[in-house]
Amino acid sequence: MTKAELYKELGALTKEKDRWEESIPYVSSLLNHDSIKIQAKALWLLGEMGLVYPQSVQDVVPTIASFLDSLEPLLRERAVNALGRIGRGDYSMIQPYWTDLFRLASDKEPRVRLAFIWASENIATKTPDIYKDHMPVFEKLLHDIDDKVRMEAPEIFRVLGKRRPTFVRPYLEQLRQISETDDNRVVKIHCLGVIRATETK
Repeated sequence: MTKAELYKELGALTKEKDRWEESIPYVSSLLNHDSIKIQAKALWLLGEMGLVYPQSVQDVVPTIASFLDSLEPLLRERAVNALGRIGRGDYSMIQPYWTDLFRLASDKEPRVRLAFIWASENIATKTPDIYKDHMPVFEKLLHDIDDKVRMEAPEIFRVLGKRRPTFVRPYLEQLRQISETDDNRVVKIHCLGVIRATETK
C-alpha cells in the first residue's frame, strides 16, 4: 500500500467508529511508519479512539508520550493532542505523563503551545482539580506573541471557570483588561466569555 493509499485508509477509518476498538493495534503499529504524515494521522486517530475507549489504548500511551520529544513540531502537536483526548476519556491513562505536558507550554513552535492549551481544556473538562496550582502557566499564555495561542488561552480559563471558579477569579481583572485592550477581536470575545462563565457560578 502506498503512503497516499494508507493515508486515505486512515481517513476512512476515522468515520467508521464501529471499527475503532478493534483497529487500535493496527493504528498503533503505524506509529513506527517512516512517514511523518502517517505517524501524525495515527496519533490523531489514536487520540480520538482513546477518548471513546481509553482503556483499550493504555498499552500504546507510553509510545504516544514519547513523541512529545520529537524534533518534528507536527508530531509533538499531535502527541499532546492525543494525550489530551485520552485524558478526557480517563485521566488515569495519561497521569504519569501529565506533568511532562507542561513543558510544551513554552515550546518554540506556536502550534505546539496551542495544542497544549487545547489538550489541557480536554483534560480539565473531566478532571479540573489537578489544575489548581498551575494557573500561572496559562496566565503567561494569555500574553503569548502568537495570535492563535492568545485566542485559545482564555478558553482553558472558561473551562475551569465553569467548574472551579475559584481557580479563575484571581485572573478576572486581568482578563477584563485584555478584553478591552487586545488588538485581536477573538481574544477580546474569548476573555469576555471567561468572565461571563465564571461570574455566573
